[in-house]
Amino acid sequence: METPTAVAAGTVFVLFGGALLWWCAAEALLRRRLRRHGVPAVARVLADRGPAEADDPAPALAYATADRDAPVVSRPRGRTPLRRPARLSPGTLVPVVHDPLHPGRTAVADGLRTAPTDVFWTILGAASLAAGLALVLSAAGR
Repeated sequence: METPTAVAAGTVFVLFGGALLWWCAAEALLRRRLRRHGVPAVARVLADRGPAEADDPAPALAYATADRDAPVVSRPRGRTPLRRPARLSPGTLVPVVHDPLHPGRTAVADGLRTAPTDVFWTILGAASLAAGLALVLSAAGR
């Protein structure tokens, strides 16, 4: 691979890997903080309004808070499987925790086994970052 191409490809991989690692860390910390310090509530899974919402693995949840008259509707943070888990079918009740200052920040209280997905995205980010650094360093050594 020629030097300018290797540097350009390496830079893209470094940026992608770094952004992915930052996103993984930010999401994991947010979910952890919500589960430790969030306000517990019980949310009802809302029915999907269209085919685009049915494809979203995180369903819309509605729950009441002490300081609002209308229910808050949000999508939970965390796991992003290809298919929605059966226990999140419309109409079911699920325990959630939310940030009292930003009620739209919600996580399912018992978690939906986010570790395997988190590990996958972290490995992908680290591999992209390592590949990008290797390309840039090999091009610089020429």
